[in-house]
Amino acid sequence: MASNLFDRLDRGRPTLAKKEPKPQTEPAQLLLNWLHHRPGTTITAREIRNHGPRPIRDREIAISAAQVLTAHGWLTPINSYTWQIIRQPLTPNQ
Repeated sequence: MASNLFDRLDRGRPTLAKKEPKPQTEPAQLLLNWLHHRPGTTITAREIRNHGPRPIRDREIAISAAQVLTAHGWLTPINSYTWQIIRQPLTPNQ
C-alpha cells in the first residue's frame, strides 16, 4: 500500500519528550520568600500588589496569602490591610 508524503516524512522524526508541568508554588510561600528579601518591618496589601511576585498581585490572592502567613505567625495584623513582618529563621535552631 502506498503511503503519503507526510507518513514518509514522519517516519524518521524522533519522538518529542513530554514536558512535565512546573509545580505551582502556593501564593503564601511566594509571599514569604519575597518578604525575606524585602527590607522594612511592615507590609501593606498595596505594596504586595504593586511590588510582590506576579502570581500574587491580585487583591484577593494577596490578602489571602497574607492571612495564611498571619495564621502561621509570619505576619501580625496592624489593621485590615497592613501587617508587621515577623523576622524569624526559616529553619529551627537545633
